[in-house]
Amino acid sequence: MIDVQNLEDVRGISLHHVGVRNVRYPIKVLDKAQGVQHTIGSFNMYVDLTDKFKGTHMSRFIEILNQYRNEIDVNNLDQILETMRVKLNSNVSVIEVSFPYFVQKKAPVSQAESLMEYTCKMWGSKSVEGKDFYVKVGVSVTTLCPCSKEISDRGAHNQRSNVSLVVRFSQFVWIEDLIHLVEDSASCELFPLLKRVDEKAVTERAYDHPRFAEDVVREVAVKLDEWSAIEWYAVECENEESIHAHNAYAFVKKSKLES
Repeated sequence: MIDVQNLEDVRGISLHHVGVRNVRYPIKVLDKAQGVQHTIGSFNMYVDLTDKFKGTHMSRFIEILNQYRNEIDVNNLDQILETMRVKLNSNVSVIEVSFPYFVQKKAPVSQAESLMEYTCKMWGSKSVEGKDFYVKVGVSVTTLCPCSKEISDRGAHNQRSNVSLVVRFSQFVWIEDLIHLVEDSASCELFPLLKRVDEKAVTERAYDHPRFAEDVVREVAVKLDEWSAIEWYAVECENEESIHAHNAYAFVKKSKLES
């Protein structure tokens, strides 16, 4: 049969990314407490395409995932990227994989245990020039408004805040450590299960640690600046405001290699 993808394209335009998106596949993630955690990844897989060919071979991306069945984890992403580059005869290969990650958490007073879900993502790219790798964690926290606390005779408004942290690192870092760093920078962390004694504790903790969105990203940045394994970071915080019709937002990024 005619291989249309391999036919020459006469328009003379090379493409940066071609491939497949939203491919769901089982993966293994390193778990600080349990060793390994099995979860489901949503994959985007790309290579570059020269101006000589009409298209790439989409089936080969899936074949590569099948080749590494039950072995897909952070330790062999580099090998998978190289396999993509070679099998698809490309200069650059890229993998993006998003997945839910679960951490066992204890309520602060009752010690009631339950699983907390976090959203995570890994990016990997490889070419003849080198490779790059990023990790992202999405962490929801509580923030209490410093201004509301200062001007109110009774109480202060708070909200759920969604923090996104992306890092490039020179040494392995645990997802749990990144999550804890973010939670420690907020008014209070969230818990999947709270009894009444716990609700009292987290409410009072938030009141004692007021934070703007600006405070959260600055607190995270200060901690990351002290972490030698982190080479580059970007952190954003969006507050789902409880008394406004809009959200509050703050963002900062930094490359230590340039500072």
